[in-house]
Amino acid sequence: MHLRILDKYIFREVFLTFLFGIAAFTAVFVGSGTLFSIARYITEYGASLQSVVKIFVLGLPGVIMWTFPMSMVLASLLTFGKLSSSSEITAMKSCGISFTRIAAPAVIMGFVVSIGAIAFNEYVVPWANTAYHNVLYYEIQGKSGMKSQEHIILKELDHDKIKRLVYARAYDADTQTLQSITLQEFNADSKVSHVENAEYAEWNGDEWIMHNGMIYDIAQEDGQSEHTMRFNKQVLPIQANPKQIVREQKELEEMTMKELREQIEIMKTQYVDTKTLEAELYQRVTVPLASLIFALVGVPLGLQPTRNSSSAGFAMSIIIIFCYYALMTLGNALARGGILPPLLAVWIPNIVGMVVGFILIRRASR
Repeated sequence: MHLRILDKYIFREVFLTFLFGIAAFTAVFVGSGTLFSIARYITEYGASLQSVVKIFVLGLPGVIMWTFPMSMVLASLLTFGKLSSSSEITAMKSCGISFTRIAAPAVIMGFVVSIGAIAFNEYVVPWANTAYHNVLYYEIQGKSGMKSQEHIILKELDHDKIKRLVYARAYDADTQTLQSITLQEFNADSKVSHVENAEYAEWNGDEWIMHNGMIYDIAQEDGQSEHTMRFNKQVLPIQANPKQIVREQKELEEMTMKELREQIEIMKTQYVDTKTLEAELYQRVTVPLASLIFALVGVPLGLQPTRNSSSAGFAMSIIIIFCYYALMTLGNALARGGILPPLLAVWIPNIVGMVVGFILIRRASR
């Protein structure tokens, strides 16, 4: 019975400090980033109050997602620092309660927060970022985001099965052309049955015209090309105009993990470097899991003897956060530079944090 009450007490203290951390860090991010963007939209585009409110609200999920790990390390340090400075930890240990048992509520909460953050990052943040960009393009900037882009992907589905796939290396907004195009058509078994390649396609006001290409009909038995034909001009069978094509392309922060995996697979078939996308995909898991890592590190560090627990906890949390994000930046650089595989490079800060956390917990348990 005493242990259950103790668990609730520690969990409540950690949880309340965690909520405080989310509010504090969110306020810092909003004040240093979002409000400056809103001020620029008002001065440059004359954004309305309604649009500004939408931008502010829709920008919050992307900010809050980054505050989960920060708030977890702050909660662990402040809570256990407070318990240690008031001799409550000493009292617990004198009653025969082990360090592992004392730390369990915080570690379990870190795990729960990590799982919740992964779900939040998958289902809420991409939707909010898409809505954010829609408000920005359509309501504030007053245009549909017509700009040059790389890696254009268009899919035509039939009852959730892909029917036609178009990939272009780039879209040039000045000339309204798609560069280096590959068109793939799929049969009922989702196998490629028809391929068209072209150097470029230009928009003539009504349809896309491909230039200088080849057509391949694929035999289903062995997957080899059965018929080939060269063409000078050929209509690209897509209905989307340039504005629609550009707006259909999602930014990385607008994609779910499923969409990222699909884009990586498509780009690999075109022999395009996908290291940036792979790093982003793996980071959708590693960053939320940092909440668990920070709990493992924060609990034993919070037990260090100090009489100024709040200021020391804040300072220590800033140092830990800085070290983690420095390692994360290094991992991203190693992944995108091809020095290490993206999966390994992106996991570097979590691996280091986990090793440090287990070492600190082992020492604190003695």
